[in-house]
Amino acid sequence: QVQLVESGGGLVQAGGSLRLSCAASGRTFSRYGLAWFRRAPGSNREFVAATTWSGDGISYADSVKGRFTISSAYDKNSVYLEMNNLKPEDTAVYYCAASLRRGTTQQRFYDVWGQGTQVTVSA
Repeated sequence: QVQLVESGGGLVQAGGSLRLSCAASGRTFSRYGLAWFRRAPGSNREFVAATTWSGDGISYADSVKGRFTISSAYDKNSVYLEMNNLKPEDTAVYYCAASLRRGTTQQRFYDVWGQGTQVTVSA
């Protein structure tokens, strides 16, 4: 079984940057694709970005294209989300997730989740 632990959230002003990290562990983590989702207050959880350990199959939600970058480092068992030009509407709990259907953007195919990390962007 794969385990995921996120870190790097915090409070930042609009226009600022943050880098989220997701550390994966478990014997079979290399079989999984990784993604970031987020849940804003009062909203459903939504897809943000996805990648694979080889770095192909990268995709982004339209709302973050050009501002966020997802990357993976297999030697560090980690996936990152670099977030630039943050906006107040990016405020949410960000979750790292893993799926055997590598590269999918559909939440229903992700069956391993981290505990989440809070990102708050002030105006």
